[in-house]
Amino acid sequence: MILKEARNQFVEKDFQHVSMRNIAKQLGCSHGAIYYHFKNKAELFYAIVEDDFSKLNKRLDETVQGPEDDAAKLYNVVLRFIEFGLNHQSQYEIMFMVRNSEVDGLSQEAANLSYQKFAQAVQFLCSKSLAIKDVWSAFLAIHGFVSYYRGYVDRFEEAREAAKAHVDFILKRLTE
Repeated sequence: MILKEARNQFVEKDFQHVSMRNIAKQLGCSHGAIYYHFKNKAELFYAIVEDDFSKLNKRLDETVQGPEDDAAKLYNVVLRFIEFGLNHQSQYEIMFMVRNSEVDGLSQEAANLSYQKFAQAVQFLCSKSLAIKDVWSAFLAIHGFVSYYRGYVDRFEEAREAAKAHVDFILKRLTE
């Protein structure tokens, strides 16, 4: 309950405008009850981010271990990253777009681990050796797509065809 309410408030109000007292008030409990589980707001924020990255990483793992050939897996790694971002827009915003000095160190660690998993999957599945800058550029292109459509669509399905065209564009650069 704490994580759900905190997530809602972080999305609605931005990190610096959320307090442990406000979260407790919405839950009908004392702020001490929240401090029992989380030592501060940054730790609470990190618990949310860590859970979200865990879900994204699990999706990447499942795709890489799937039954398709490597080319199809590579396509699906990119497409499913976009799908995750558009189907979980508030989570994506917290994961990749919230910047605050209190939490940047913690959330950046989770983001780096997730990016490494993405980069390793792309490198492993690609038919040629890629430079780090190429993988990073592909990641930024994916992030740009999700950032652009975030708020314009409610679900991935509404942008599916554009997403497929974008994935084709990205993979053309990575595989040729």
